Amino acid sequence: MGKKLLLLDVDCGVDDAQAMMMALAAPDVHILGITCTHGNTNIENVCKNVLRVLQLCNRMEIPVYRGAGISLLGERLHDPAYHGKDGLGDVPDPNAPGLEHIQAEHAVNAMIRIVNKHVGQVCLVAVGPLTNVALAAKMDPTFPTKLKSLYIMGGNMEARGNVRVCSEFNFVTDPEAASIVLSHFTCPTHIATWEYSLRHRLPWDFFRQWVNQNTEKARFMKNITALTTQYVKDDQGNKELFFGEGFVSCDSYAMAAAIDESVVTEHAVYGVSVELHGSLTRGMMVLDTLDLLKLKHKAIVFLKCDMEKFKQLLVNAVK
Repeated sequence: MGKKLLLLDVDCGVDDAQAMMMALAAPDVHILGITCTHGNTNIENVCKNVLRVLQLCNRMEIPVYRGAGISLLGERLHDPAYHGKDGLGDVPDPNAPGLEHIQAEHAVNAMIRIVNKHVGQVCLVAVGPLTNVALAAKMDPTFPTKLKSLYIMGGNMEARGNVRVCSEFNFVTDPEAASIVLSHFTCPTHIATWEYSLRHRLPWDFFRQWVNQNTEKARFMKNITALTTQYVKDDQGNKELFFGEGFVSCDSYAMAAAIDESVVTEHAVYGVSVELHGSLTRGMMVLDTLDLLKLKHKAIVFLKCDMEKFKQLLVNAVK
């Protein structure tokens, strides 16, 4: 058996960095490229952050591509309180690589080229707004059929929002893109939702041990998560939103499943769509639990996670 071929599409904030490091540490994974999209911070910062993680992990040979800087409708949503203005906790590295290391090819063109070169073999892991992925499907209508699988971090199961009343950040940042992806992609589509992430948060005891290991990667993790950790702790009076205490590495849940599908111990299969028009519900992922929409393609929605396997992938990431 060869290595799993992954293509990563990220809006590199703190949890994207964690997810990337998880994949970079996995011995049976080969990352074909990393495409950047707007989201947790602006596109320039996203590109810089990806390069910063690759330099830390001594993996600068992996090509990085700049993609969409705004949503399909020209909007941009960013809350610096959680990830910091720069997306990585506002702890800059004077030795970070510059944007000259970004490939000249646009991310969407690179996606299409890479998948056409490895038809039926590539798992696309999309952990930011889905703008690049939707554009790839529009530019090459065969693109959605040529992936081995698609892993998404985004959407919600119970109309619980995190930046809007009923909407999760990655989907509401570009609802049209999320709608295109969920309606056009016919490959197996796996979704780690906001509620799935919250229900499998990392206990603080584990988190402290994880970031306090005596390695360069662990020290990096401790630095970039300091702002986020404080933000989360300050907000945890709202138990209804957070389902208890702990750290949530949202994007890592989708990445972990792409690396090792046995990490997900229970899932449901539903038709899914995205609300585009509601004044309160725009960007909300809608689960067709009664199959009333008769959607041909169904998504695999994660319900339960093997936390010991998940934790081990995180531990490996900072060795």
